Amino acid sequence: MAYLEYLASEYWPHLALLLSIAVGGTAAVHAAMTKNDVRAAIGWVGIIMMSPLLGPFIYLIAGINRIRHDHISEQRNKSLKHGMANPAIPLADISNIAAAQFESLRVLGDRISHFPLCDGNHIQLLLGGDQAYPSMIEAIDQASKSIALQTYIFDNDSEGRKFVDALTRAVARGVQVRVLIDAVGSKYSRPPIIRLLRKKKITAALFMTNPLGFMRMPYANLRSHRKILVIDGSIAFTGGMNIREEFVSAVAGANTCSDTHFKVEGPVVLQLLSVFVHDWEFTTKENLPFKTWCGSTRGASMPQVPARAIRSGPDRYIVGTHNMLLGAFAVAQKHIRIQSPYFLPDQVLLGAINTAARRGIVVDIVIPGRNNLRLVNYAMTAQLDQVIHNNCRVWRASGNFNHSKLITIDGTWSYVGSSNMDPRSLRLNFELDMEVYGHELAAKIENLIDSEIENSDMVTLEDLAAIPFRKRLRNRIIWLASPYL
Repeated sequence: MAYLEYLASEYWPHLALLLSIAVGGTAAVHAAMTKNDVRAAIGWVGIIMMSPLLGPFIYLIAGINRIRHDHISEQRNKSLKHGMANPAIPLADISNIAAAQFESLRVLGDRISHFPLCDGNHIQLLLGGDQAYPSMIEAIDQASKSIALQTYIFDNDSEGRKFVDALTRAVARGVQVRVLIDAVGSKYSRPPIIRLLRKKKITAALFMTNPLGFMRMPYANLRSHRKILVIDGSIAFTGGMNIREEFVSAVAGANTCSDTHFKVEGPVVLQLLSVFVHDWEFTTKENLPFKTWCGSTRGASMPQVPARAIRSGPDRYIVGTHNMLLGAFAVAQKHIRIQSPYFLPDQVLLGAINTAARRGIVVDIVIPGRNNLRLVNYAMTAQLDQVIHNNCRVWRASGNFNHSKLITIDGTWSYVGSSNMDPRSLRLNFELDMEVYGHELAAKIENLIDSEIENSDMVTLEDLAAIPFRKRLRNRIIWLASPYL
């Protein structure tokens, strides 16, 4: 024992060096072998090698993707597959709706989503909390069997408590209720609303992981950004809107933020529900019975359109939305409209957008003039020259912050949901979107975006060059950290 103490006291620098080489080398090899993005691999290997002890610890916490969605049970798999393969649910034929080039996009969706493109869906656009929240609460109050609610932010404010009251009434009626909130998003208000939900006997959980096994902490780098509300398995709400009072004009007044949400009927409801069921089981290990949670998808309102859900996240559906957008930009023939609060596409998506513009496609990109995330706004500004230089039109909207995530292609194809066009949404977050084929919905979204453009200022290369050097340098430095903003 004394000899070991002597060795430790005399040779501890050598032992520390050997330990750092072993730990750092192991972590560097792991990063090089498991990261598919060369920039991520280079970044992590650099961090590890520059700090051989602290670097591997940081990599252990934030660099290793431990999220692996468990396979849901064979019984549920069969049930869901049976429900989506039901002959009463027609698979979509888009030949009468979309031009021929969209057929290849439909095939791409088949291979990315693993959900069928189903006909018979009704999609209703809802503007802001003034339209969306009352409609959602009304649906909750009409629920007779089940309510599944998943969101990123669920604030403990006047609007959040209205949802809690409605869910409490549903529980009192004997309705099965499950609420899933992201662990990071739950901390946007104090005290977290999860406490109130549990106090009211509403079954609720936080979407989180425990990265080291002994530290109770959310895996802050990977988040569930999905927004889903499914009532009795037959009516759903989805889109980009969280639950917070800043979207309600009666509360926020002149500072009301804008957003867009969607009420959904038809076969796509079952797809949205299956995503929730999967996330709920991953988080709580509870198996939700098919008969209770899946209702009839017949009798959707008119008009009816082909639609399907698109999942993406740091699991087996990684880069799902990224690949769908690459395909959509490639088939565009006339006009691409993009509205995003956080426009930070990677170089691959930038290449697809710029290539479309160089082909003569009109590309309009609308971003907020006033952004709720200052650092993201700086990073966005640092990258805008790359699209403007290739003849894309970039518009900074006036007025209050708009959180909408909307894309349309050629007045036919719409892409709506929770995904922002930034590295976090496209690679790190669990997101849920819908692709919808239909001229009516596309026209409504186009009108929304065009209305924003009418009240926007076009960003030019001269405007960007006029920004003082110190601010351009600041923007560029923050842009380097954009994957983690």
